[in-house]
Amino acid sequence: QAQEDSYLDGAVPIPLESGSGEEELERIIQAVVDNVHWQMSLDRKTTALKQLQGHMWRAAYATGLVKGEIFEDVVPAIRKWREAGMKVYIYSSGSVEAQKLLFGYSTEGDILELFDGHFDTKIGPKVESESYRRIAASIGCATNNILFLTDVPREANAAEEADTHVAVVIRPGNAGLTDDEKSYYSLISSFTELFLPSST
Repeated sequence: QAQEDSYLDGAVPIPLESGSGEEELERIIQAVVDNVHWQMSLDRKTTALKQLQGHMWRAAYATGLVKGEIFEDVVPAIRKWREAGMKVYIYSSGSVEAQKLLFGYSTEGDILELFDGHFDTKIGPKVESESYRRIAASIGCATNNILFLTDVPREANAAEEADTHVAVVIRPGNAGLTDDEKSYYSLISSFTELFLPSST
């Protein structure tokens, strides 16, 4: 990746190994760290950076240093929906692998069995309505049989354009909404506020 980026303004090079020894190794490690910081500062989505992040997350989750934080209302609500015959999918800008780590090593334990599938931006950006049509086609249902939960108005807008039902979730730490957004969207602060008709 560093070689591909060498033409970019401000790119941080990673030297090729020219020998051995502790000093040489330290120099290369520092160059890799500096390159990663540079990529992150530009919010780059390079495969190399995402793979490195994936390795770090996997190690952190597996050792118990990191757990996916799940609000306490989420698991009971999803269990009820599934008992009613509904399917539950995750659509996130985080990779499918990252989603599986978060839900596999969560504060509620391994809850992966609660989900019927996972989607990430390989299906398309969350701010484009076509992505929601692709998801509906992939799971074999009409877009108007889907309820999409999000905390991002631009995503809510894209989902609505695809004729998907939307609720905007208000949680601690989420970005604030404008008064117009608050009055336009269905808002919930807990999954217990959702009334879903039973599946037919």
